[in-house]
Amino acid sequence: MPTSGVTSSARVRSGLSHPVIDCDGHWTEPIPLWAEYVRKLAGSSAADKFLAMQGTRGNAWYEMSPEERQRRRYWRPAWWGFPANTLDRATAMLPGLMYERLNDFGIDFALILATRGNTPDYIRDSELRKVVVRAANLMHADVFAPFSDRMLPAATIATNTPDEAIEEAEYAVKELGFKVVVINGSLVRTVPAYDSPDSDPTSVPFYVDSLALDSLYDYDPLWAKLAELKVSPMTHSGSRGWVDRSSVTNDVFNHMGHFAQAANSFARALYLGGVTRRYPTLKFAFLEGGVAWGRSLCADLVGHWEKRNTEALLKNLRPSNLDLNMLRELIAKYGGAWAVGRTEELLDNIDILFPGLNAQQLTERETDLDDFAAVGVDSAQEVADALARNFYFGCESDDPLVSLAFDTKLGPRLKPLFSSDVSHFDVTDMTEVLKEAHELVEHGLIDDGEFREFVFSNTVELHAGPNPDFFRGTVVQQAVEEELARTTPTGAPATTGEEEDRKP
Repeated sequence: MPTSGVTSSARVRSGLSHPVIDCDGHWTEPIPLWAEYVRKLAGSSAADKFLAMQGTRGNAWYEMSPEERQRRRYWRPAWWGFPANTLDRATAMLPGLMYERLNDFGIDFALILATRGNTPDYIRDSELRKVVVRAANLMHADVFAPFSDRMLPAATIATNTPDEAIEEAEYAVKELGFKVVVINGSLVRTVPAYDSPDSDPTSVPFYVDSLALDSLYDYDPLWAKLAELKVSPMTHSGSRGWVDRSSVTNDVFNHMGHFAQAANSFARALYLGGVTRRYPTLKFAFLEGGVAWGRSLCADLVGHWEKRNTEALLKNLRPSNLDLNMLRELIAKYGGAWAVGRTEELLDNIDILFPGLNAQQLTERETDLDDFAAVGVDSAQEVADALARNFYFGCESDDPLVSLAFDTKLGPRLKPLFSSDVSHFDVTDMTEVLKEAHELVEHGLIDDGEFREFVFSNTVELHAGPNPDFFRGTVVQQAVEEELARTTPTGAPATTGEEEDRKP
């Protein structure tokens, strides 16, 4: 039986004065069912291709000899990434069972993401990829429709090209009624010189395209479309298989921090590429990587701005600022025997990274020095505030570093999101996730108000901020409306009035 009594998480929930919203629950989409939707859209050939590519990397690793794995540097995949608890494993693939158990989890409302479908960029054939993504969204809309008062599925959006992403986002939101989308934030692309239809991007020279900086494509139309659709994109991209996460023998080495690394890459590109400046209402959520990397990134950006904004560069680091006569005197006095007769040679190689150039020649290379030009900030405080305003950080329930988000001695207050990650290997008992999260309060790492932000109000701000109707028709509607009334500036509209009630 699904329910065996009051759980520890249910007891935590009963002591709270606010709902609990899970920003990152999962289900393990049944591959045979997904293939049926592919078959309906594009026929048996497409379905067969889709089925054939599932598990390709994992199976290939197990079929290779240890020597061949080393020769090809074929990185080790995860082994059994899902619950072995029978009830939880069933819950992971049966939305009706998950719906029935939400009270045991202590969760009032959950956003449910795919597992295999979160990052469809692995499908190189663009037409097949579009079909597979559309099939996933149709499947999610159908399967979760009976449970929309307490569970809301996220639409999968492939971002291999902006046009592809825009087309699916419009269909998912306008036709299927999705209110939240999951995008690929950091794509692995084959270096063009090595690209071919059959190449595996992680087995030939590749690079990471973080979409918002130095991409082959202009993704601004996508950001504009998402802002127009009033959806806050969430990214669940990982970095397994990147050059420093390609252990042939150790999956833990590959896994630790890989979501954080991919999120960091995407966030840096969004920030330094000026996306959050050009689209100030567009909010981004980076899931499953925690908030520690966000705190580090914020501090790092501030430090770099202080040393490398244009004014600081020209004042402190411009080569032509050097007093060459003083340098000659110091070389003569302290250079020793090895420097005798070599003063001018040393001055003509003043930068060891650019041998053969003197200070004036180095200065003449000045061009596009301001790496923060797209951000449009004038102070260290603005650097930090610009990041904290638009970014949200998915944190799992057993993550003690959530407390870093609220420590204003380290910088501005950041916005963590409660992310249960149910249905994956790290949740060995689904009924314990809220209890684990609440240990942050019990251990004195955060207070009750900060816990409320973590499990409720930050997710409200992320999704209902752009779309006040996001939670309409759900069990948390009234609490969300009260939260919006409390936080919305006087005179601002409480609702857009443009959205109809939609159920996926």
